[in-house]
Amino acid sequence: MIKHILVAGGGIGGMISALYLRKAGHDVTLIEKNERLGGRLAFVRENGYKVDEGPTIVLLPDMLKGILNEVGIDISSLDLLQLNPLYTIRYQDGTAYTKYSDLERQLEEIRRVFPKEEQGFLKFMEEMTDRFHEGQQAFLEKSFHEKRTFFTKENMRILIKLKAYRTVRSSLKKYFADERLRDAYALQTLYVGGNPYKASAIYSLVSYSEHAHGIYYLKGGYASLVDILENQLQAMGVHVRRNQTVEQFEFEGERAVRALVNGQKIAADAFVINGDYPAALKQLGLHEQDRHKYVPSSGCVMVYLGLNKIYRKAPVHQFFMGDHFDQHMKDVFQTKSVPKDPSFYTFNPSIIDPSLAPEDCSVLYMLIPVPSGNHINWAEETDFVEKMIDRLEKRGFPQLRESIVWKKVKTPNDSLREGLFEGGSFGLAPNLFQSGVFRPQVKAQETENIYAVGASIHPGGGVPIVMQSAKLMASVLLKDLNDRKEVKLSG
Repeated sequence: MIKHILVAGGGIGGMISALYLRKAGHDVTLIEKNERLGGRLAFVRENGYKVDEGPTIVLLPDMLKGILNEVGIDISSLDLLQLNPLYTIRYQDGTAYTKYSDLERQLEEIRRVFPKEEQGFLKFMEEMTDRFHEGQQAFLEKSFHEKRTFFTKENMRILIKLKAYRTVRSSLKKYFADERLRDAYALQTLYVGGNPYKASAIYSLVSYSEHAHGIYYLKGGYASLVDILENQLQAMGVHVRRNQTVEQFEFEGERAVRALVNGQKIAADAFVINGDYPAALKQLGLHEQDRHKYVPSSGCVMVYLGLNKIYRKAPVHQFFMGDHFDQHMKDVFQTKSVPKDPSFYTFNPSIIDPSLAPEDCSVLYMLIPVPSGNHINWAEETDFVEKMIDRLEKRGFPQLRESIVWKKVKTPNDSLREGLFEGGSFGLAPNLFQSGVFRPQVKAQETENIYAVGASIHPGGGVPIVMQSAKLMASVLLKDLNDRKEVKLSG
C-alpha cells in the first residue's frame, strides 16, 4: 500500500532519503525552509566567481557513487577527478610533507621528510586495512536504533581491535615517533569537527582511507551535486515545497499524524527530520534533547576569496600547521577561546577547474577551526581574519592581498543563525560517547514513526556518511511500514 511520507529538510540527507523512499513506491513530500535545496552543500557566488561554501574534500568515492546509483542517478555523468598528490602539510619549521595515493611514492616522501618512519607507516596501513573493512561492515552499514544490536560479542571484539577506547592522537604513537607525523595522521578528525586528542581511535580510519581510497574533486564544485539530485527528485515525482517550514508535529499517543507547515496541517504516515538534530528537535518542540547533554563539534571561521590571478603552483588542498597543534585544540575544545596560533586549511580548486572564476582568475577558501558556541562575537574579531590572511600570504600565497577582488567571511555566529547546533559546523562532536550506539539514531526515541538523517545522526558527518545515514534510515522506515519485514536497499 502506498504511504505518504513527509521529509522535513532538503539537505543532502533529506534529498537522498526522499529518493530512496520514492523509489520504494511511496508518495513523498520534501519541505525546505529556504529557496534552495542542499543545506551545507552550497556555493558562495560573486560576479562570475563561485566556490564551495562547505565540504570540499570528496572521500569514500565508492560509497558516494554506490548510493547515487541506487537512487537512480547515472554516475557516469559525474566528473570525479582523483587528486594525486592528495595534499600537502606545511609546518612552521619550513618542513613540507605531501601525501600520495601511490604507496611507493609515499614511502619515498617519508624517507625524504621523516627518515626511519617508513616501517611505522607500512604497519599503520597494514593494520588499518583489516580494521577498515571490519569497522565499515559492523558500524557504518548498520543502524543501532535497537540498542541490543550494538552490544554483541562480535561488535565488542571489533571495538577492542579498533582500539576505540584510545584517542586518535594516542593511538598513533604505536606507528610514528615524530610528533609532526602524528599530527599529519590525526588532523583528519577535524573533517568531522572532532578533537584528535579526545576523539576515539576509530576515526584514525579517515586518514587511512585517504591513502587507500583516494581524495577526489567533483568538477564544478561539490555543491554541483545538488542540481543532479534536484533533477532526480523532479524526475521521480517527489513533491518539493520550498520556502516552507515544518513548525511542529501533532501526535496521537506516540504516533505523529500531522505536521504543521506554514500554518497548514499536512497528514502523513511517517516523518523524516533532516536538520542538525538537537537544534531541529528544539525547534519542533520535541523533548528528547532535554534528557541528553549533547556536545557540539568545532566551529569554523571560513574565508572565501575571489582573486585576479591563479596560484598554479599551490596544491588544491593544503594544511598549514601552527607551532603548537595541541594548544590550538585546547583553545577550540577546552578553553573555547579565540585561537592565538591556529592551524588552518586552504582549498585552491581553480588550478584544476577553470569554470569557477573568470579567465585567469581563481577562488580560494581558508578554513580555521575555532570554538563553537555564541560566546564569541566574531563581528568584533576582525583582526583575527586579517591576521589569518597575512599568515596565508606569508606561508603559501605571496602577494595575496593585492590579488583579492572580493572577500566573504562565515563564522560560528552565522552557523548558529542557520540552525546548526551551537554553531558547530559538523553536527555532534565525534566523541566516543557520541559515536555508534551512543549517537542519535535514524529512528527518533519515544515515537512510532519519526525518523532522522544528517551529520548528527549515526553513522556521522561527511557527505557520503550522511548519505549512508539516509540509506539506513530508509531501510528502517520501510521495514516498519512493511510490518517489520526485512527491507534491503540496493541497486
